[in-house]
Amino acid sequence: MSDEKPFVHPYIPNSVPAVKARMLREIGVTSVDELYADIPERLRFRGRMNLPEPLAAEGALKRHVEAVLSKNRSAAECLCFLGGGCWPHYVPAVCDEINRRSEFLTAYAGEPYEDHGRFQALFEYESLMAELLDMDVVNVPTFDWCQAASTSVRMAGRITKRDEVLVAGTTGPDRLLTMKNYCRGVMTVTTVANDPETGRMDLDDLAAKFTDRTAAVYFENPSYLGFLETEGRRIADLAHGRGGLCVVGADPSSLGVLEPPSRYGADIVCGDIQPLGIHMNFGGGQAGFIATRDEERFVMEYPSRLFGIARTSVPGEYGFGDVAYDRTSFGVREKGKEFVGTAAALWGITAGVYLALMGPRGMADLGQVILQRSQYAMKRIAALPGVKAPRFRGPHFKEFVVDFSGSGKTVAAVNQALLERGIFAGRDLSVDFPGLAGCALYCVTEIHAAGDIDRLVLSLEEVLR
Repeated sequence: MSDEKPFVHPYIPNSVPAVKARMLREIGVTSVDELYADIPERLRFRGRMNLPEPLAAEGALKRHVEAVLSKNRSAAECLCFLGGGCWPHYVPAVCDEINRRSEFLTAYAGEPYEDHGRFQALFEYESLMAELLDMDVVNVPTFDWCQAASTSVRMAGRITKRDEVLVAGTTGPDRLLTMKNYCRGVMTVTTVANDPETGRMDLDDLAAKFTDRTAAVYFENPSYLGFLETEGRRIADLAHGRGGLCVVGADPSSLGVLEPPSRYGADIVCGDIQPLGIHMNFGGGQAGFIATRDEERFVMEYPSRLFGIARTSVPGEYGFGDVAYDRTSFGVREKGKEFVGTAAALWGITAGVYLALMGPRGMADLGQVILQRSQYAMKRIAALPGVKAPRFRGPHFKEFVVDFSGSGKTVAAVNQALLERGIFAGRDLSVDFPGLAGCALYCVTEIHAAGDIDRLVLSLEEVLR
């Protein structure tokens, strides 16, 4: 008889062999493998993973994780000009205070019985976002903008009963890949060319590619590359004239100074609420929104939850809960239009706190500050020899493309040299946009003081000599 003790994993619950055996007997199986019978043997890994042995002591584990994290350089330690879908914005302390409260801070997607305020908090978020977007209906947040955009074009396909979407070629690369994956086998995603000077959508190419299969046109405003799509009304009119819909991706931090997409013909608006009081969190502070008019053809195609207000049986009392619950995968399961699981509702509550704190005047001030500081940055950078900023002609918001191709330096070399000076420089665009070799995407927000921009420019002067 062996004296070797059975292995009990220190972090995984119910890993004691006797406990596992009792659980298996309870559900009527003899081994864990039986639970994965549907997975072909060729897809199963039978070896031992190349991982270190578990650290049994909590203190030892804590020291190990802290040592790993200490190798990271965060945006709190360095001056950050990175954007591209996750931006450095100021987060008011009250946003953290509220989202850490026990009635909100939970990983559970359902309705815990002690919850007596989450539905109302999300209803208030939806109401504030609807006002900002000039739309009637806003959903409980999806995972991120990628999912929101993908779901929006799928909604358009179901509404129009068509199976193609035309997407601006300057769409964020991660979002474009997600849309293609999400639409695979259901809809065709076709990109539309852009004007090489302004970056804006080529309307001739759009008109040529629009067919009776086209459900919608999707573009972003501000675009992923920072320029404004000033022909939004013409794009929407073209789509509507051919029986399609107009879907616009928008940055909510811009809507204090820019006209909301609904004003120039958007039927569905989507985007990410990360700029609204949410930390970057290693890229994890993302939450997508979808907004439409209050029309049945739109509302009944939302796969995600919508919270509304209704009278209760008590006179003068109101309650908050699901709108048209039966259209969701929670209500109809396998017949659901799309599957919706755990979402990013906590970030919706956080964004609601931010919007309530800022108000219309605060959002306008935010947009004006971002415009002013990004314009200052473009002007200063453009004065450097061999550098063009912005790369595209026309108005920009928050982000802009810097072209280093005339400086004799690669973006990788510039970024490495700036990193050594404690600066996270712009994202290299050469891989995702081959036509922009030698270009980088820079981001300037309200957190960047004039001194921060001056420091960037002085550092660039040194690097480009």
